[in-house]
Amino acid sequence: MVGTDIIEVARIEKLIEQKGDKFLNRIYTQNEIDYCESKGPNKYQHYAGRFAAKEAVFKVIQSNNTSKPLMFKDIQILNKDDGSPYVNIVSSNHTVSSRIYISISHIKEYATAIAVEK
Repeated sequence: MVGTDIIEVARIEKLIEQKGDKFLNRIYTQNEIDYCESKGPNKYQHYAGRFAAKEAVFKVIQSNNTSKPLMFKDIQILNKDDGSPYVNIVSSNHTVSSRIYISISHIKEYATAIAVEK
């Protein structure tokens, strides 16, 4: 299965500015927030990239799963030591039978992600 998503960085920036911690804590884990905040003025690109990645993973998992839906915070996008992103599902309601690979790209205006279950 494959999932993909694209989002405008400005949309995520606006949500963060308007809703603040309420939005951040509903969508992102503390590790994800710490990572994005460490990116300084480019943090909104990283928040948008992780949002797109979570959406892409949703599309892969939900197409194979009929149990209780995942929450955004159930899908954690982390980075390996080499900087490459990986997916960690933290929900006890879902079992991912195989590994999900993720790729994230972003520029000033857009962020995109693709998730592949192998």
